[in-house]
Amino acid sequence: MLTYLWIAIGGALGSVGRYWLNGVVSARFGETFPMGTLAVNVAGSFVIGVLGALTIPEGRLGTEARGFAIQFLMIGVCGGFTTFSSFSLQTLNLVREREWLYAGGNVLASVILCLVATWLGYLLGSAFNSMKGH
Repeated sequence: MLTYLWIAIGGALGSVGRYWLNGVVSARFGETFPMGTLAVNVAGSFVIGVLGALTIPEGRLGTEARGFAIQFLMIGVCGGFTTFSSFSLQTLNLVREREWLYAGGNVLASVILCLVATWLGYLLGSAFNSMKGH
C-alpha cells in the first residue's frame, strides 16, 4: 500500500511541475507551437534517462534506493510530469486545423529531442555509476 502512496505523491508533484514549466515556457514563446509541452517532454525524457541508468542492477543505487527511485521518481514524478497524452491531443488539433507544418514539426521535434534527451540523461547516469566509491 505504501508503494501506491509514493507513486501518487510523485505523480502529484510531477503534474504540478508540468503545469508550472508548461506555463513558464508558453508565456515566453507563445502557444502557436506547443513549445511548453515539448520542453516538458524533453526535460522528463532527460530525467528518466538519468534515473534509468542509475537504477539498472549494476547502477549506483542500492536495492532499496533503486525501488524508491523507480516507484516515486520514474513512475510517479516522471509519469505525472511528462505529457505524451497532451502532445498527442495538441498534434491532433494541429492536424484538424490543417497546420501540417506545425503538426509534423511537433512530432519530429518531440520524438528526436526526447530520444536525444533520454540518451544524454542515460549517459550522465552511467557516468555517475562509474565514479569512484561505487
